[in-house]
Amino acid sequence: MTLTCSAERLAVGEPLAGSAPYARLWVLLEQPGPWGRDALRESHLDAGVADRLAALVDGVPARVGLIRSVGAHADVTDGPRTLLVARTDPDASWFAARRIHDLEALPDALDVDALLSTQSAPATLPGEPLPTPSRAFLVCTNAKRDQCCAVLGRPLAAQLADRAAAASDGSVVWETSHTSGHRFAPTYLSLPDGYLFGGPDADSGSVEACRGRSSLRPAAQVAELAVLRHLGARMPRPLDVTDADAGRFLVRDGSRSFSVTVNEKEGTERPESCGKTPVSSPWMVASVQEVR
Repeated sequence: MTLTCSAERLAVGEPLAGSAPYARLWVLLEQPGPWGRDALRESHLDAGVADRLAALVDGVPARVGLIRSVGAHADVTDGPRTLLVARTDPDASWFAARRIHDLEALPDALDVDALLSTQSAPATLPGEPLPTPSRAFLVCTNAKRDQCCAVLGRPLAAQLADRAAAASDGSVVWETSHTSGHRFAPTYLSLPDGYLFGGPDADSGSVEACRGRSSLRPAAQVAELAVLRHLGARMPRPLDVTDADAGRFLVRDGSRSFSVTVNEKEGTERPESCGKTPVSSPWMVASVQEVR
């Protein structure tokens, strides 16, 4: 029997840490109905709008994706859409929600370079302001991208949505088109903190289920999570991570400092997605030493 990519990832023991995409800004637009593999361009979103949105993040640490409500996906082609925009840098983390009535004008109204440098949500964001969620969970469910995202992601999205409704704490749950790393399914993004979670225990939101903080590059994600595990932290929280030199990081947690060395080791072959040929890629491992 052929295993799915997420089952093969578990079987070979590939670590979660360091697998989050590097993105300091997330732009997520509601698009109901079906999504294709390239969701922006293979949905019922206008092709011209999709191309212009995709072009906004070329060469910058930002990502554009689609979202839709959890559950049944009514194929609505008109009407206002929700827009979520979040900057995930810990020293300038902000989150905003807008109602968009003019999709055609949206790409020209988003200045990604300015959004990456502003310290708080700008009043000039397009659209009509909506109440900002206390936290948003965006679960990858795009079956056309990978079957694991749908088979494992949709039940998790429903579970998180039920939990959010019961908590009544201002958190919201959406399905999203792609967060990278199908083999880590089910996987989801948390905003505005920018942490991604994956694997069978993703619903816990714990350090052990954490893929990394998207405002950090992969090796720095590994360093931060290694220190959090060293400290016995159950849930992830931003630490001060500084790139000291090649493969070494200085990580500070209040008055405590840690030197973290991150090395690559040869990984076991596994497919990156279902149906793909297994390949080997390096895994990252970290050693932590407290600096006194």
